[in-house]
Amino acid sequence: MKVILLQDVEKLGKKFELKDVSDGHARNFLIPNGLAKKASEEALKWLEMQKEIISKKEEEDLKKNQDAASNMDGLEVMIPVKTGDDKQLFESINAQKISEKLKELGYEVKKNQIMLRDPIKELGEFPVKVHFEHNLETEIKVIIIEEKR
Repeated sequence: MKVILLQDVEKLGKKFELKDVSDGHARNFLIPNGLAKKASEEALKWLEMQKEIISKKEEEDLKKNQDAASNMDGLEVMIPVKTGDDKQLFESINAQKISEKLKELGYEVKKNQIMLRDPIKELGEFPVKVHFEHNLETEIKVIIIEEKR
């Protein structure tokens, strides 16, 4: 029996794939559990519409990520921090703090998108890579400055 998978099924296939499975497996497991539906003509038309919707959504997502990456390319982000008498930072700057500062500036970047090997622990300028979906990447400059007392 030909079925359309409605979810990823381990050792069988991915969502929206057309698969040929045994009648018993389809009737007793896949269809009752909502993992698949029988591949009728109507269901195949539905499948094509779903693939078009997903394709359009991926194109929009790619464009959105490209725009965000190009807008952020070369961006300078200043982060003021408290320092001691000998310019020693009282706190280290990690991906979370950079992400929060970017949100203040109007950029939606999650902390796991910021590629920072080690937290920044001194004043100065540091290049930081930001990864987006679709293998897009940009580089920003994080400038750590002394907070005015």
